[in-house]
Amino acid sequence: MKKILRAYAFLFPISLTLIALDQWTKSLVRTNLVLNEFWMPVEWLAPYLRIVNWHNTGAAFGIFQGKNSVFMALAFVIITLILIYFPMTEDDDFFFRLALSLQLAGASGNLIDRLSRGYVTDFVSVGRFPVFNVADSCITMGVVVLLIGMWIEERKTDHETRADDHPESLGA
Repeated sequence: MKKILRAYAFLFPISLTLIALDQWTKSLVRTNLVLNEFWMPVEWLAPYLRIVNWHNTGAAFGIFQGKNSVFMALAFVIITLILIYFPMTEDDDFFFRLALSLQLAGASGNLIDRLSRGYVTDFVSVGRFPVFNVADSCITMGVVVLLIGMWIEERKTDHETRADDHPESLGA
C-alpha cells in the first residue's frame, strides 16, 4: 500500500498542476476571444506566433474531425491504464514515470473539454503548424521524455555490457 501511495504522490502533483494550467489557459482564451479570433501577443512574431480560439472535435493536427466520442473513449482507456499501471513502475525510473504523468495530464485535460464542451479548445498557433494547447503539449512532451529515458537506459545498458565484457578497460 505504501508503494501505491508513493507512486501516486509522484503522479498526481505533476498531472493535476498541468491539468489546471491547461484548463486555466483554455478558459482565458474562451473568455477573451470569440471563435476563430486571433491575438498577437508579440507583434514582431506575427504571423509566426499567435493565439486563436479554435474548436477541435478530432485528434492532433485536426485529423478525424467529428470523432469526439471515439477520442473520449480512448482517453478513458488511457487514463485508466495509466492509473492502474503507474504503481507498478519502478521508483527509480524517473523518465518513464514523468512521461506517464505528462500523458495522464494531456489525456485528462482534453477529456475535460470533450465532456464539458463537446470539443477541445486549441489556441497556440505557430506558423503553419496545427493549432494546439497545453494538454497536446503534455502528450507530445510525454513521448519525448519517454524516448529520452529509453535512450539513456540503452546507453547505460550498453556501457555496463561493455564493462562486463572488457573489465581491463576500466582499470581492473
